[in-house]
Amino acid sequence: MEKLNVIYEDNHIIVVQKIPNIPSQQDKTGDIDMLTLVKQYIKEKYNKPGEVYLGLVHRLDRPVGGVMVFARTSKAAARLSEEVRSKIFKKTYLTIVDGKLDSTTGVFEDYLTKNERTNLSKVTTENNKNAKFASLDYEVIKYDEELNLSVLKIKLHTGRHHQIRVQLSSRGHSIYRRPEIWNKRKAGNKFVYGHMN
Repeated sequence: MEKLNVIYEDNHIIVVQKIPNIPSQQDKTGDIDMLTLVKQYIKEKYNKPGEVYLGLVHRLDRPVGGVMVFARTSKAAARLSEEVRSKIFKKTYLTIVDGKLDSTTGVFEDYLTKNERTNLSKVTTENNKNAKFASLDYEVIKYDEELNLSVLKIKLHTGRHHQIRVQLSSRGHSIYRRPEIWNKRKAGNKFVYGHMN
C-alpha cells in the first residue's frame, strides 16, 4: 500500500495529503486512487471487516497535489456535502504560473466549454450553447523576476472542468511544469512529484 500522509482523523472525518498525479477516485486508467488508499488505510488501522464506508466530499484534479477531506460516516458526508453546496466549505489553491500578472490581485470571469471527446476545456463566448460561467479570485504571493514565474493564491467561485488552468493559460499564464519532470511524464511515467498545479 502507498504511504498515506494523514493530517487529521477522528470518528467522523479523515484529512489526508493528495500527491500530484493520483486520481481522487477510480478512473478508466485503473491507477490507484485516493478513495481506495484511504479505505485501505482505515481497514488496516482499525482492523475493519468487509467494505469500509468512506464519503468523497470533494475532488482535486489528477495533476493537483493538496489536502483532501473524506467523511467516515454517512451523516458526516451529508453535512460536509451541504457545506460544499452552501460554500461554507472553502478551498484555496496555490499554483506557479509563467510570467508576471498585470495586477497583484484580481478576478477572472469567463465562459468555458468542455469537449467531452478530448476531455479538454477552453474559454469561449457567452453565446456558445454549452458555455458555463467561470469565476475566480487571485492574489500574487510572489514574483520571481529571474525565472519570470509567479506564485498565486486562488479562490474559486465556480468549479468548472480544469478551470484554473484554462482561465490562466487563456491570459498567457500557463501553469509551470519543470521541463525535466514534464518530459518524463509525457514519456509515460505515472507519478510526478515536482510541480505545483
